[in-house]
Amino acid sequence: GGMFMLLAMFFVGALLGNLMVLLLQFGFSPEFAQIYGTVISYPVMFIPPLLYASAQSRRNEFFDKGYALDSSNFGKMGGFKLALIVSVATLAMAFMTDSLTRIMPETPQWFEDAMEVIMDAPVWITLLSVSVFAPLFEEWLCRGIVLRGLFQKMKPGAAIAVSAAFFAVLHMNPWQAVPAFILGVLFGYVYYRT
Repeated sequence: GGMFMLLAMFFVGALLGNLMVLLLQFGFSPEFAQIYGTVISYPVMFIPPLLYASAQSRRNEFFDKGYALDSSNFGKMGGFKLALIVSVATLAMAFMTDSLTRIMPETPQWFEDAMEVIMDAPVWITLLSVSVFAPLFEEWLCRGIVLRGLFQKMKPGAAIAVSAAFFAVLHMNPWQAVPAFILGVLFGYVYYRT
């Protein structure tokens, strides 16, 4: 139930983020909203699930013993080598999923336009949105909150699959959802093992 509430809160956040972009269009200009909208609206999407998770965490701290937030469970490899291997595995999986997305129906124009806006923004905005905000917020929500909670209720393989499906749904379109599911399984496995 908590996972579905987090998803609902994420959709509320997405609506708020889109509202922010509309306000930027009217308050400044459509060009300003197009350039800066992503870097402003992306964090806004995660505020409602963050608040919900925070409230649940405060409520649960009275009843649960708690769980360790980190462990140095990187095995004999160490954190750096493991991070390097996972980075290479992520790139390999991304290339593999590219062939899957090629057999999917062609992407609609609205999706192409949305991706173009992100890529045509100044480099610092694209890097901040794609390389900082996306990993930070999505990993916090999908692995840090959802997967951690699912591990308490189901077997690891099922928990990883459900959290990967949750990760896919967050992307809100099939062209990103398919690769997100596959990468979500990889990230979930790495989270579980470490």
